[in-house]
Amino acid sequence: MFGKNHQVTEKDVLRALSAVIEPELHRDLVTLNMIKDIRIAGQEVGFTIVLTTPACPLRSQIESEASAAVAALPGVAQVQVNFDANVRTDRRIAGKLDIPVKNILAVGSGKGGVGKTTVAVNLAVALAQMGARVGILDADIYGPNVPMMMGVHVMPSPRDNKLTPPVAYGVEVMSMGFLVPAGEALIWRGPMLHSAIRQLFTDVNWGDLDYIIVDLPPGTGDAQLTLAQSVPLVGGVIVSTPQQVALSDAVRGLAAFRKLEVPILGIVENMAGDVFGSGGGEAAARQLGVPFLGRIMLDAAIRSGGDVGQPIVAVDPDSPQSQAFRQLAQAIAARISVMSMQPDPELRII
Repeated sequence: MFGKNHQVTEKDVLRALSAVIEPELHRDLVTLNMIKDIRIAGQEVGFTIVLTTPACPLRSQIESEASAAVAALPGVAQVQVNFDANVRTDRRIAGKLDIPVKNILAVGSGKGGVGKTTVAVNLAVALAQMGARVGILDADIYGPNVPMMMGVHVMPSPRDNKLTPPVAYGVEVMSMGFLVPAGEALIWRGPMLHSAIRQLFTDVNWGDLDYIIVDLPPGTGDAQLTLAQSVPLVGGVIVSTPQQVALSDAVRGLAAFRKLEVPILGIVENMAGDVFGSGGGEAAARQLGVPFLGRIMLDAAIRSGGDVGQPIVAVDPDSPQSQAFRQLAQAIAARISVMSMQPDPELRII
């Protein structure tokens, strides 16, 4: 096919890369427009792969296969693979909200006491650590704990008549807790609640974000309904416990998301270990036919870090639990990427 002194061309490189299949999207890198900046200097070839999320869990596999495909071309002695990322925008956002955010996902639970906010906070920080632009919105009107867990308690001055979210651990933070005096209970329902939650999106100077993670109140009440009616959610994550009773709790959370036509990204089993056992969340996912996203073991360092505003993924990034949170973040980001490639929105509803 090639002559002895063949000089590799951009066309040759693209042909080689067209044989490399993105393992989750099941199409080749060239068809997916994931290749840019091809550089050829003698026997050296470089190119950039544009991932659908900076938290891609299969980045190493893609790099290895792409490098091998190009290295096999005659006349190529060295291959340099670089990476970029371009998170796709949930196209429904532009029709409902005028904010520079690509995806909004909700973290909920069928009941309280399952560590839902801890999961949401560490998920947000983990995504930011991997290069994503992230915000977290604390929509828990009954117990807004995100500011405490992120170590922020005041907001910067407003700008252009909008609230300015503080930034902690690379994450933009907004919470109901910033807007009411400490210790004051909120009893908002109906139109008042709807307006408040919508304002937390529209009246805030959010940056250009890949993801906003919304920490919902526990249960299946007005706040969940209001959120789903106010903003387009790319998907919902259900946090469950490891006990067998997790199934009934997960069913409630799942039913609420499905009733609101919010795609289910999957179930997280939190606080697993000797005290509470393990397997309940995974069994619930299996019985309900939804993805099992991962298991977070019970660890006192996770709780103590949350109490003092130091998420474990930030202060102890090499710990097994931090690695588990990063794997969770990658699994969720991958699910969103796969759904974003489906042309029919109805196909995104599990």
